Amino acid sequence: MSRTDAQPASLYHRVVVWLLFLILLLPLAGTLLYSLSTSWSATILPDGLTFKWYLALWSDSRFLAAFARSLLICCAALLLAVALILPLLFVVHYYFPKLDRLMNILILLPFAVPPVVSSVGLLQVYGSGPLPMVGTPWILIGCYFTVALPFMYRAITNNLQAINLPDLMDAAHLLGASTWQAAWLVVLPNLRKGLMVSLFLSFSFLFGEFVFANLLVGTRYETLQVYLNNMRNSSGHFNSALVISYFFFVLLFTWAANRLNKDKS
Repeated sequence: MSRTDAQPASLYHRVVVWLLFLILLLPLAGTLLYSLSTSWSATILPDGLTFKWYLALWSDSRFLAAFARSLLICCAALLLAVALILPLLFVVHYYFPKLDRLMNILILLPFAVPPVVSSVGLLQVYGSGPLPMVGTPWILIGCYFTVALPFMYRAITNNLQAINLPDLMDAAHLLGASTWQAAWLVVLPNLRKGLMVSLFLSFSFLFGEFVFANLLVGTRYETLQVYLNNMRNSSGHFNSALVISYFFFVLLFTWAANRLNKDKS
């Protein structure tokens, strides 16, 4: 293909991509405009623009409490995942590298079982008995921990393979560092960006999780997604403001993860 033929093809591809992008953006743009409208019923454009729906949303104590609960649950689950997954990955990749293939299979099991099926099993196990945790934040922290593991395991494993862990540890040992000094002072700083990317991506996914939160705790510990579901019969303008606020909050975390990923590469 000549250069003159390649230019129209490139232009065509760009036009198609931008058209698809605009099609995907239209529902979000309509929701944003509806959340800013005073009234929008029988006209092409809204009658007026206002921020009162956002002011009503962010002054609603119930919304703020649900938002804080979601943050608390996600951060607690991710802290637990980091505390367990980092030592596990170091031991597997440094001492038992042949176990990595088995770990790759086991770590994907949370995605093999649908959330509804998992929730029914958890309701049976933790609904009563010695550990009645249904309706408490503890059961959500445990569920979100298992959901975050595949994201974190895969991202940190790729990072460990990129830094060549055995050679890095051998170099640290030659300089007089113990195994744990090398892991803490040499390996961990090299995993910082990969860890941050996995945390941001996991947080973006967990923050929007609804099935576990609705079935296991519901209104007894109302998270943001449960709040959104419970407010579905309220004002459409108010719900649109809620959806747009949630979208931009998750978009901020996704953007941060992408920036860290670019810096890493």
